[in-house]
Amino acid sequence: MNIQWYPGHMAKARRMLAESVKLVDVIIEMVDARAPASTRNPDFDDLFRTRPRVVVLNKADLADPAATRAWLAFYRRQGLDAISFSAGAGKGVKEAVSLVERAARPVVQRMKEKGVNKTVRAMIVGIPNVGKSTFINRLRGSAAAKAGNRPGVTRGKQWIVVDTYLEFLDTPGMLWPKLEDQAAAERLAFLGSIRGEIMDNERLSMRLLETLRDEAPDGAKARLKIEMEKEKSGEELLLEACRRRGWILSGARPDTERGAALILDEFRAGRMGRITLERAPTEKEDGNGDQAGD
Repeated sequence: MNIQWYPGHMAKARRMLAESVKLVDVIIEMVDARAPASTRNPDFDDLFRTRPRVVVLNKADLADPAATRAWLAFYRRQGLDAISFSAGAGKGVKEAVSLVERAARPVVQRMKEKGVNKTVRAMIVGIPNVGKSTFINRLRGSAAAKAGNRPGVTRGKQWIVVDTYLEFLDTPGMLWPKLEDQAAAERLAFLGSIRGEIMDNERLSMRLLETLRDEAPDGAKARLKIEMEKEKSGEELLLEACRRRGWILSGARPDTERGAALILDEFRAGRMGRITLERAPTEKEDGNGDQAGD
């Protein structure tokens, strides 16, 4: 399955982000804790090199806790301050505010020495559907930013006042122009960060079932009431799930279109358990083991 996704509004989003850097003190990069590497935009390293940047692993309540801890350790070894957050559940608000305050401390201190109480401005960036607007709403305590469980809800930038000395800039999700790593592109599609209309949901659900069969079979087995044997193809698993869950058309034909959509929805909502799709590099693999205690 070859997946590409870079419509016109993504190019516009890139220009908007580049122009907005000079307006903010801190960059908050949000990724999905279920696929922290695949949901990081590689273009951000260049776009935001002039500002302090921190990483928020959102949707941690849907990810494997041990895997999230490993990813946090990995990012910290890279010199990036990082926390886990559950925007949907509202867990981690105090930690998130502290994260921004730590990143902004040097500029706040410089302004304080000049007799100015600095209002910290932080820009939230990330690919589509990682929960940027929900994150802001949780920190503010009200629905000030548009949020939705689908990519492309935020199309323009919005300034959100969190408190007297803290403001957030919510921005549109941005992917990069060419998805060369098709395994990573597949993970983005599994998580709903790429619009469903550009791909075949049945094929995508089959690939998801094959991935779960190999990496995390227990949750899918319990939720879909199917046996996740290694020898079964994605098509066989989809057909079996339709039969076992009662997704049937007239003439006892499996309703694979409905089944595929429901399987993807249930995975994205965490109903198959707390699953992380990719493993964090170890200290030996990332070459920064000597920084592990920093």
